[in-house]
Amino acid sequence: MVFRSYRPSPPLSDFIENSWIYNGFESPVLRERIFPSGTFELVFNLRDDEIRIYKDTQSHECRRFSGSIVSGPYAASFVTDTALEASVMGVHFKPGGAFPFLGPTANELRDKHIGLQMIWGHTAVEIRERLCEITSLVRRFRLLEKFLAYRLFHPLQHHSAVALGLVTLEGAGCQMTRELAREAGLSEKRFIDVFKFEVGLNPRLFSRIRRFQRVLGRVQRSGAPDWAQLALNQGYFDQSHLIRDFVAFSGLSPTDYVQRLDDLRHRGLQAKFNHLPLTE
Repeated sequence: MVFRSYRPSPPLSDFIENSWIYNGFESPVLRERIFPSGTFELVFNLRDDEIRIYKDTQSHECRRFSGSIVSGPYAASFVTDTALEASVMGVHFKPGGAFPFLGPTANELRDKHIGLQMIWGHTAVEIRERLCEITSLVRRFRLLEKFLAYRLFHPLQHHSAVALGLVTLEGAGCQMTRELAREAGLSEKRFIDVFKFEVGLNPRLFSRIRRFQRVLGRVQRSGAPDWAQLALNQGYFDQSHLIRDFVAFSGLSPTDYVQRLDDLRHRGLQAKFNHLPLTE
């Protein structure tokens, strides 16, 4: 399997974390659970013109999309079909980074996948076809960067209140929305509205998801931590608070998640960050 990522040049890099590609990916499991990250993703299937999304692990019914989709910011996990991921390319946006490239406001796409063609029209078909034709990874990344630079619905600039909120809420702990609004010089309602317009989530939910992501990263890097200490470090009230959020966003308890990671490693399988192969 080949995995590569590419960071675009400024000013796109202020809004896009990276472009990425998996080529030759084969998995012995049929589905993967993907956890919420508070961000958007563009995904292109370069082998088959189809992507399948399941609501949860129990569902046998899927939503079928064409080979290029937008994944909005989710408040819970969803499930993908790994059989269609042998050759996949995508764009991972920074928090609040997708709105300049999308026609709908970010909050219209919360908890949704939609075909990219619904936003970009025939351009979505054209870019996928051209990405499929090219074999060079470097040329694929550069082509995608070029397309993104020309598909701007809004200027590459955050509202000042959103920029303040993103910086503050990415830190440990949850600052009260009214305090951020006051610092930004806006009413609390106006602050929430402009934040949702660009980020897709309200500030409190965004902060909780990003805190969950920090916990997830700590666990995947180092295994089972001292949960009580980790909860304290990340601004939770206590360990029970951490567990409740972890279950809400992942569908698993923290200890169950660690056990599943250990089981995958014992079986010689590796989980991509923010993904969990479903072996049951």
